[in-house]
Amino acid sequence: MKFVQLFSALIIFISTSSANAFDHSHYEFDLLLKKHVTWDEDGGTSTVNYFGFEQNKGSMEDYLQTIGSVSRSQFESFEKKQQLAFLINAYNAYTIFWVSQHHRDIKSIKELGTLFRNPWKSKRFDLFGNVVSLDFIEHQLIREPGRFDDPRIHMAVNCASIGCPALRPEAYEASRINEQMHDSTLRFLSDTSRNIFKDGILFVSPIFKWYEVDFKRKSGSLLNWLRDYESALKIERESFTSNHLLIKYTKYDWSLNESTSD
Repeated sequence: MKFVQLFSALIIFISTSSANAFDHSHYEFDLLLKKHVTWDEDGGTSTVNYFGFEQNKGSMEDYLQTIGSVSRSQFESFEKKQQLAFLINAYNAYTIFWVSQHHRDIKSIKELGTLFRNPWKSKRFDLFGNVVSLDFIEHQLIREPGRFDDPRIHMAVNCASIGCPALRPEAYEASRINEQMHDSTLRFLSDTSRNIFKDGILFVSPIFKWYEVDFKRKSGSLLNWLRDYESALKIERESFTSNHLLIKYTKYDWSLNESTSD
């Protein structure tokens, strides 16, 4: 009995030590983002210097190696906020790294796909001892029902496109992740090129159409969820009183969110 208890304690100790050993500040990735990502003047969008990420390939590979070396059991030992920050950063880092290796030859991330498979379904990223796709990270882990259930993640994961909510010039960190996602949501909804109330119609990004189920699961309806951000949308409360408020979707720009500087 004592042996079993000692063995169990050892397993818990090893698991805890492994969890603590991972750098939850995502320091390496944070430095790269601060160096190569810039808020645009309006603060609602950002641009990415893919030339810079290409030149810092070694640092990116080092960071991605630390991501890829985390086991599933180690990940499950993380706190929930640590898990969410880990997955968002992994998704964004793998996207940036992939695009940075091809940005000279493409105008859109969609060009990294094939005739029969879009780029998000391509299995090329190390995670939990397997080779997975970006879709797996987003849809099977980040959006997994019951794990996080926070639709603000759609303002955090970045698809390397102008139409996508801005990539932040910093890594997501567990201790600040609620603040960071709230800020990213406000910035995105305040950007009138993607979301605007005009002539009695609320025009919003297609993101809200593609992932409407997530907003419904959180707030009962997309409209209910948007009501919490009326100030960002610059829409008066009275306009939200009717559930018949007309919602239309803006055009999504799949062009690379790249800066022109090198």
